[in-house]
Amino acid sequence: MSILVISLPPRPRLRSRSAETAAAETSGGEEIDYLLSADGFTVQAQGRCAASLLPKADSVVAVVCDADIAWHRITLPKAPAARLRAALTGLLEEAVLEDEASTHFAIAPQSTAGQPTWVAAIHRPWLRGMLAKLERHEIFVDRVVPLSWPDGPPSGHFSEAIGAHSGQDLVLTWAHADGVVVLRLQGGLARSLLPQPLPPESRWSSSPEVATAAERWLGAPVTVVSVGERALQATRTLWNLRQFDLARRHRGTRAVRDLLRRWSSPAWRPVRYGLIALAAAQVMGLNLWAWHQSAEVATKRQALVGLVQTSFPQVRAVLDAPLQMQREVDALRAMAGKPSEVDFEPQLQAAAAAWPSGQPPVANLRFEPGRLTLAAAGWSDAETESFRSQLRPAGWQVEVSEGRLVMSRASSLPR
Repeated sequence: MSILVISLPPRPRLRSRSAETAAAETSGGEEIDYLLSADGFTVQAQGRCAASLLPKADSVVAVVCDADIAWHRITLPKAPAARLRAALTGLLEEAVLEDEASTHFAIAPQSTAGQPTWVAAIHRPWLRGMLAKLERHEIFVDRVVPLSWPDGPPSGHFSEAIGAHSGQDLVLTWAHADGVVVLRLQGGLARSLLPQPLPPESRWSSSPEVATAAERWLGAPVTVVSVGERALQATRTLWNLRQFDLARRHRGTRAVRDLLRRWSSPAWRPVRYGLIALAAAQVMGLNLWAWHQSAEVATKRQALVGLVQTSFPQVRAVLDAPLQMQREVDALRAMAGKPSEVDFEPQLQAAAAAWPSGQPPVANLRFEPGRLTLAAAGWSDAETESFRSQLRPAGWQVEVSEGRLVMSRASSLPR
């Protein structure tokens, strides 16, 4: 999975105006350092460009420089998630230098309520403005991580001070289990604050442009690490400064947006063409199958019309072949003097065959074409069910209503 690592520029600190105003003025054409990695361990490409020209990647991680984060050691309060931010503000309102409403807090990973933990404090308007600037250019940051964080064994990194160009104005970032401090090496303050002697397990590194001056100050060799390599190493931390009101939201919307962007990319052009061709083939196949079925129905309808006209030459126009055939057959039966299934005699014969042996002959009856109503006063439920069950196999249905039995031809024979 490819990773785009963005090194956020240091926060401007101007006394004459707020940091928010300064950030807004410089956000238009400010360039950003970035690197691209295919696996999170090796640098694939790196450079510096405007936010609108940043390359795309599966995951985006923003790195905050050491001077923009203050670290505080507290006991994590036992508060619900919705009120934890307010609880942190109450604990740290006297420890932070800026207004607590303008300070963003982030808790160390795997922290437990009631136990000591580290809290990172960052200027909220500046960080929110940087994230918003990137999002305006379709760069959605998944994680925000620090370059250094409290951890052991101790580590020191030498770099050039912001705004310096001589390579001699050094800054030391000293990270250890008790915190992180950024020290200028001019004068003796840095040596007085570092433990003496230096811990033997300490790890020392330096950016390439100040490596010689760093070794001279330290009196020992240092590992040369470029800015990009150090930022890539920082992405492997468990820290994520996007918490509380700056936490990532609308993951589903972003996933859909990323999918649409990937779908529109040139790499997916063959897939798009293939799906369009497949859809066109499906539509064409459905139309051909519908035409084939329509032709078969028309052929069968024409054969049925031909059968009617052949069997009954007197029928000139065929509008409803089954109904017209039934009428012609009924007319021929009537001319031959043969009753149909729904005439009086067949219905009466069927009723007589199923009549219960213990019941007297029917007292009265009524006949309508296809319906025979018989008086059945005093019949038991067993006799009625026996009468119905004997007629059912022959295709008759029997309804009981107010002491009468109504026989009619069933609409469909039981299977």
